[in-house]
Amino acid sequence: MKKKYFYPLLLVCFLFFSATAFAQQSISTSNSEITKDIEGLSIYPNPVSNGKIFITSTLNQVKEVNIYDVLGKMIMSETIIGKELNVSNLNPGVYILRIQENKLSATRKLVVR
Repeated sequence: MKKKYFYPLLLVCFLFFSATAFAQQSISTSNSEITKDIEGLSIYPNPVSNGKIFITSTLNQVKEVNIYDVLGKMIMSETIIGKELNVSNLNPGVYILRIQENKLSATRKLVVR
């Protein structure tokens, strides 16, 4: 009776471990496609209460800023030439900033009070 269950159990274990190895391999290849972060990126003040944030970087070039809510819905999209961004129209809460400068991009959390 024990012999009847040994081989199917061995087969299930083999399939489980081979699927786990495949999943780990696909995760590692997707991490190599991540773009580099923006050098010297600084966002202040965070949390913001006065309706303005300042976004600076080492290159200080034109930045495209997208603001998302925690559900992933785009709330605001702006292109800034300087370093000041007006966020006074945002309700208090937690938001995600996606900043693109040249071909580089970065994602940061923003708290609005």
